[in-house]
Amino acid sequence: MFSSLGRGKMKEQMQEADFDVLVIGGGITGAGIALDAATRGMEVGVLEMQDFAAGTSSRSTKLIHGGLRYLKQFEIGVVAETGKERAVVYENGPHVTSPEWMMLPFYKGGTFGPFLTNIGLRVYDFLAGVKKTERRKMLRPDEALRREPLLNHENLLGAGYYVEYKTDDARLTIEVMKKAVEQGALALNYMKVTDLLYEDGKVVGVEAEDQLDGSVQRFYAKKIVNAAGPWVDTLREVDGSKTGKHLHLTKGVHLVFDGERFPLKQAIYFDSPDGRMIFAIPREGKTYVGTTDTVYEGDIADPEVTVEDREYLLRAIDYMFPQVEIRPEDVESSWAGLRPLIHEEGKSPSEISRKDEIFVSDSGLLSIAGGKLTGYRKMAESIVDLVAEQLAEEDGRMFPGTRTKEMPISGGDVGGSAGFRGFIDQKVAVGRKFGLEEKVVRSLAQRYGSNLDVIFGLYEEESREEGGLNPVVRSILRYAMEYESAYKPTDFFIRRTSALFFHIDWVREHKDAVIDYMARALQWTEEQKQTYTQELENSLTRASGA
Repeated sequence: MFSSLGRGKMKEQMQEADFDVLVIGGGITGAGIALDAATRGMEVGVLEMQDFAAGTSSRSTKLIHGGLRYLKQFEIGVVAETGKERAVVYENGPHVTSPEWMMLPFYKGGTFGPFLTNIGLRVYDFLAGVKKTERRKMLRPDEALRREPLLNHENLLGAGYYVEYKTDDARLTIEVMKKAVEQGALALNYMKVTDLLYEDGKVVGVEAEDQLDGSVQRFYAKKIVNAAGPWVDTLREVDGSKTGKHLHLTKGVHLVFDGERFPLKQAIYFDSPDGRMIFAIPREGKTYVGTTDTVYEGDIADPEVTVEDREYLLRAIDYMFPQVEIRPEDVESSWAGLRPLIHEEGKSPSEISRKDEIFVSDSGLLSIAGGKLTGYRKMAESIVDLVAEQLAEEDGRMFPGTRTKEMPISGGDVGGSAGFRGFIDQKVAVGRKFGLEEKVVRSLAQRYGSNLDVIFGLYEEESREEGGLNPVVRSILRYAMEYESAYKPTDFFIRRTSALFFHIDWVREHKDAVIDYMARALQWTEEQKQTYTQELENSLTRASGA
């Protein structure tokens, strides 16, 4: 059960449950832990104070990448592990992840030269276990410009050419969480943990406030895992165990442009004049550019793209793609996200390791922080191994090792990467019977994978225009509420569809009808309707910079 319509029942179930593990945090780390633990036979609960994936897990660069830049820092272990994990993440969910050839241009006087780039990419291929068809190539200047004519021509010496993986970070998180629920986990969004509960100095549960109705509940478990991302230290403070290492938050910023205004053909990874690395990536008819690494000390829940952030990235675009002549008014949408890194004395934000760490407090609270989107499954494995070890010691229960390496996530039953293209062609044929355009079906298959059949079923029920809401939109909206716990319009437009980032005009077109439909289905009060409408309007304003 993962429906917003059954939220009250889920809450009751969780209050009555005797969990082995209660995970605080419903981002990719929490979702990964829930799935790993549930598949080993543990009783698992998850509490998330916002929507699932609302923090860092919907605000990344949306790449499953091996961390090429970490070679510069000699983070060999990080590169090897995350590089290998890319293929695992891809095979388990090819509908939300896909290979993307990346070009790394090098210039006279730049950070990367032909020799270092060649060596670096060769080492990268080796460490990451890259398959033959995806191994690096070195391109001459003319070849690089043929693949991407918008590149700065001046002093171009050539380019490295290698594969990374594009993903929809929020959907990846949702699909992992859905799989965890399918395996028996119970998960609630909008439940903010406000306090920890103790017996004989050991943490045994949490007190949480429902952010939708203000009620307070208690939940109990043998093990409490703090996977709250940027809020990890906040909970360690509650526990009185924030000593030694602590979080260092940095902000990443991304700008989105229409593909006609910035017609990038090829994903580019380049170093800006100040040495920071930046991605420029074509996606769904748009081009997005990010990221910056700056120290962040503001509101954790709501990092914003500042004027300075925009100007920095616009200057970087102008430096690498001068003929585009990009202007501030060309920005269609934007987002900012926080990276919770482990503080290391004397290092700049871009130099700090992305390695994850587990902290065990005297009370038994287990906290996990750091790491990268790419490594979420291995992070989950490491902390669930520890939980299993502790449960074996304490009450003699034995659990198997991880089972997630070859387990498709929700929507991932498409025959792996090899079968995905055939799967989409098959669904296009099914869609025709419903009168759906090929373009629409391909887009839906790419988002929902093998869950598309459920969407088709909902579409059959919803094939008439009703209340000004397009039947396709109504079908995916119902799916978001009934199968993905979407409760607010921002859940639907940001985390379930990514539309606010990549199709902002579509949001503007459908928002009123979507809000009316959700209000009726979820029985919002008039006050709730006004609040959630305003939340969406604020998100639109921030994204567009209006």
